Amino acid sequence: MKILLATGNKGKIKEMNALFSDMDIEFIGTDTLKETPEVVEDGKTYHDNALKKAMTFYKIALIPTLAEDSGLEVDALHGAPGVYSARIAGEGAPDAEKVRKLLEMMKDVPDERRTARFVSVLCLVLDGKPYFFEGQVRGHITRRPSGRSGFGFDPVFVPEGYKRTFASLGQKTKNRISHRARAIEKLKEFLKERLTRS
Repeated sequence: MKILLATGNKGKIKEMNALFSDMDIEFIGTDTLKETPEVVEDGKTYHDNALKKAMTFYKIALIPTLAEDSGLEVDALHGAPGVYSARIAGEGAPDAEKVRKLLEMMKDVPDERRTARFVSVLCLVLDGKPYFFEGQVRGHITRRPSGRSGFGFDPVFVPEGYKRTFASLGQKTKNRISHRARAIEKLKEFLKERLTRS
């Protein structure tokens, strides 16, 4: 089965193909399409954004299409930045700027109240119908960044049960325990079942 991943990021496509290497599934990117429209992620939820992205590209590619939206929800900020995680410091701001902005917003939050969770929502459009898979990981926000791996808020997020940030734990551990990994696990089960039936 060929699945279009709604991204032009070759690293993400490679990663997905590695994760599904034990199955008869091949992920291809939007660079294989004749047209790649800019999808404005203006939904109020991760589900809205993932669905909009997946449906837009499905209508062009006409093959199963997978899209994701994810974000960081901080309890002390009433769930912010949430769906606005990528734009917390303005459109196109670098990761370091987003982290700086988040830490600034949380400067008066005491350690015991710095709890947060990462959420990932995958939307797979199959035969024109959407299917959703959600994963989340709880943890807390540190006072300063640490670690060099990962991206986004990884340098300030320590997952529950660990003492180091996602950026310090390294890609291998993160890929095993992250919100995205949990959502992908559910997607994998779903696709295994579909492939067995077909």
